Amino acid sequence: MAINGKKMGIAGRFRGLLPVVVDVETSGLNPATDAVLEIAIATIKMDERGKLYKDETVAYHIEPFYTAHIDPESLEINKIDLEQPLRYAIPEQQALHNIFSKIDTLLKETGCQRAVLVGHNAWFDLAFLLTAAKRCQMSSVPFHSFTTFDTATLSAFRFGETVLAKAVKCAGIYFDINKAHSAIYDVEQTAELFCFIMNRG
Repeated sequence: MAINGKKMGIAGRFRGLLPVVVDVETSGLNPATDAVLEIAIATIKMDERGKLYKDETVAYHIEPFYTAHIDPESLEINKIDLEQPLRYAIPEQQALHNIFSKIDTLLKETGCQRAVLVGHNAWFDLAFLLTAAKRCQMSSVPFHSFTTFDTATLSAFRFGETVLAKAVKCAGIYFDINKAHSAIYDVEQTAELFCFIMNRG
C-alpha cells in the first residue's frame, strides 16, 4: 500500500527492507572452514499503531558439511552434541532453502524488496549465512549482502551495554543464562530486544 507515493507499513518504516532476526550456532569462528550447526530466524511484523513485534520462529539443526572443521571449544560453549540421535539435523542446503522460501513469501506479502539481517553482532551471522549459501551454490539470497541491523550496536547506544544478556535485562526482558547459545532462544531474545529498541525510538 502507498499513500502519495510513500510505502506504508513495515516496508515504509525501513525503506523497503524487511527485518528478519537471525542467529546461528557454529562449530567455530571461521565461516570458510567451520559449519553452521543451528540456524533460527524470527520474523518481525508491524501492528496498526506502527509498533513492531516478534511473530514466528523457524529453526533447524544442521548437519556439518563434509570437510567442516569442528572446534571442541565451540561445542562446549553452545552445548551441541553432534552424536545426539534426537538432534534430527538436516543438510544445510535444505535448511537454507526452507528459510529463504519463507522469507521470499514474506517479502511479497509486505511489499519489501530485500530482507535485512538483524542480529547480535550481526556481521558474524551474515558471514556464516552468505558463506553457506555460496557453498550450497544458491544463486538467490533474500538478505541484503552487507547492510545489517546490529542489536549490539543499538544496545550500546540505548543502554551502554553490548552483551546480549545484559542488554535484554536493561530492556526489562527476562533472560535465562542456562538457555543461552541455543539458536532458538537467542534469536527470540534478540527479536524482543530489537522490537523494544525500535518501538521507543
